[in-house]
Amino acid sequence: MADGEDRSPEDEFQELLRRLLGGQPGAIDPEQLSRLSGMGIDPAMMSAMMQQMQSAFSQAPAEGISWDIAKRQALHIANQEGLGISSGERTDLGEAFALANLWLSEATTISELTQAPRTLTRGGWVEATLPVWQELAEPVALSIADALTAALNEQVPEEMRAVVQGAGRLMRTVGGSLFAAQLGAVVGRLSTEVVSGGDVGLPVMPAGEAAILPQNFADFGRDLGIADDQLALYLATRELAHARLFRHARWLRLHVISQVTEFARGIHVDTSALEDLASRFDPSQPEELRQALESGALLPQRSEAQTAALARLENLLALIEGWVDVVTDAATARLPEADRIAEVVRRRRAVGGPAEQALGSLVGLELRPRRLREAAAMWRAVTDAVGAADRDGLWDYPDLMPTAEDIDDPAALVARLQARARGDEPQRDAMDDALEALLNQAASEEAAADRDETPGAPGDEATDAAAGDEPATDGGAGDEPEGPRPV
Repeated sequence: MADGEDRSPEDEFQELLRRLLGGQPGAIDPEQLSRLSGMGIDPAMMSAMMQQMQSAFSQAPAEGISWDIAKRQALHIANQEGLGISSGERTDLGEAFALANLWLSEATTISELTQAPRTLTRGGWVEATLPVWQELAEPVALSIADALTAALNEQVPEEMRAVVQGAGRLMRTVGGSLFAAQLGAVVGRLSTEVVSGGDVGLPVMPAGEAAILPQNFADFGRDLGIADDQLALYLATRELAHARLFRHARWLRLHVISQVTEFARGIHVDTSALEDLASRFDPSQPEELRQALESGALLPQRSEAQTAALARLENLLALIEGWVDVVTDAATARLPEADRIAEVVRRRRAVGGPAEQALGSLVGLELRPRRLREAAAMWRAVTDAVGAADRDGLWDYPDLMPTAEDIDDPAALVARLQARARGDEPQRDAMDDALEALLNQAASEEAAADRDETPGAPGDEATDAAAGDEPATDGGAGDEPEGPRPV
């Protein structure tokens, strides 16, 4: 059977799969494909499909997802209608940042940035932020790729398992590559909408950096009827406030990203929908899988744990955005159009754009904090009660940060801060008593253990003898006491 003439079409198909899944270059033989007609398979179609699959398989990374396709897709979209930055735009926005920096220093005790703010093209924003988007999306990408592999393996007949046992990596690569392409498309579309580095609420810019995209800034202000210089001052102040906060609270960036990834790792793919898709999936025509990823059809309803994780994330983003709003409003109070601009920004933040909605479908995450107004009201109450310095001090350590209960009841937070400012001891409650009792018990047990284990401890005769110590006498060491010995 060396010449293949005695093989059945089924044998030819299995041999092709073995060569394909073995990653052998040039393994697709046109003459061998022609024999598949006995199975009712179009050889031309099979040739095209296998070439695409083999190309994807041979270029797949050994582990994880290849994000190069995401970067290429994002930059392609960002640069399609992207414009350069004129010297006039750099000068105008540079002046706005300089004045905003002075105003902001009057409204917050958090120090200035050490790096000068930047003006970015759309492509520049993609380059700067894509590493964070990849970090946030990778748990979902791996979940979908692994689920696709499992679902497709279950569709394989038992007699074909040995033939396609190497297909797992290929199917995982197909799913991961499609997800990466979808993420790149979403980030590329985001680059056409965002006005500044902190526009989406997440710390996607490098730490301590502020930026505005002049092209998107012009699009944003075109129909508002607001003078460009006032709009630039307000948005520059807001961007600097966001960047200052994350530079000051160095723990905050990791805290936000870990909250997002915790939510993403809890995502479980809808296996019934995926199995239905896998049963008719054609790797040479991945459009249906691409549409399923983009629409969010593969992500089921959130579990209770995910709902709780999302609530924690929303509260955290609301605290950040609320503080930025309050500080920005205080810093720009002398701007005639400040209130109007603030309301436009808040409405835009509440609604979001098409690209953010696409991101929500892709990873199941909505970036719009639902409690922004309540959090801002809390920060205003704190500012009025204890001043900017004590308010900003709440970002010094994670355990000082206000909680969801503080957003619900700002008065309790204000009372605690005022008591601390007066030097008063906080009012004890049952939790404090229980904790103190637990700590006292632990301290007592530790002290007892130390007494038992310390060499030469009182009452430890064996230790005393080993040390060569004798009871002290008036006559000195080794002297006999005066007078008769007691019987």
